[in-house]
Amino acid sequence: MVEWKPLLGAIPPLTEQDWLQTFEKYKQFPEYQKVNQGMSLEGFKTIFMYEYLHRLLGRLIGVIFAVPLFYFAVRGRLRPGLAPGLVTLLFLGGFQGLLGWYMVKSGLVDNPRVSQYRLTAHLGVAVAIYAYMVWLAFDLLFTPAERVRTLRRPHARWALVLVGLVFLMILSGGLVAGTRAGLVYPTWPLMGDSFVPPGLYATSPAWLAMFEDVTTIQFNHRLFAYGLFVVLNIFAFVVYRSASMRKEKLGAGLLITVLFVQVAMGISTLLLHVPVWLATAHQGGAVVLLTAMLYLSHVVRSQ
Repeated sequence: MVEWKPLLGAIPPLTEQDWLQTFEKYKQFPEYQKVNQGMSLEGFKTIFMYEYLHRLLGRLIGVIFAVPLFYFAVRGRLRPGLAPGLVTLLFLGGFQGLLGWYMVKSGLVDNPRVSQYRLTAHLGVAVAIYAYMVWLAFDLLFTPAERVRTLRRPHARWALVLVGLVFLMILSGGLVAGTRAGLVYPTWPLMGDSFVPPGLYATSPAWLAMFEDVTTIQFNHRLFAYGLFVVLNIFAFVVYRSASMRKEKLGAGLLITVLFVQVAMGISTLLLHVPVWLATAHQGGAVVLLTAMLYLSHVVRSQ
């Protein structure tokens, strides 16, 4: 889809003539000329519908969220103090739509690949919206008095730090996806013939390699994963050992379970040369891991 129509874009091409006109617009852009040259109309319909359904889902989510929010606000049915968070989510959702088109535009140029920076930003905002929704939901489950009382627990604040680290790990995965860095070294535990591959930080300036050099990006993602794996295991063990409530032990157990599954999927994704279904599952697993960390964070802050 080479156009962005926030309202009229909800209606797809309905006739054969509409499809032909839309296809002709697509042919004017480098993605067709350099990647999909000679694609049939039926093939175009397939890739069009993937993008169309993605955008339609985004619009649908916005409507499902905004209409009840407006209704309950007018009826005075919102819990005191909840409205600012919900309005923030609404604006973040609108911003995410704009950011999505900003990302797509980066692929409508000479290089028919979206910018890894914009893709990672789009992913990051999506995950941030989700995390904030989960945070608000848990806030409804744990009373303010409980949260204030337990902030003195030694690992309560560390939990929030780990939430941030998991989020950064997801952004690191966005860079891997945006640059296709997962394809360059489909081996594990070594990258090729060594743990530290040649050519790391070989760009000028060197720091740019963290964002644009595929070898450095994959290496950093692996190292980040190793470090996070160790830290999350230690944290879960400490929480489990000092737990006074069943919820804490449950949260620690869930975190460890999801963590091991996520690591297994990450390694498998590399070794199998990044199949789309497994890479998607790995991305989803990262969100589940973030959810588990958010849950454990709230539990240790409220028990």
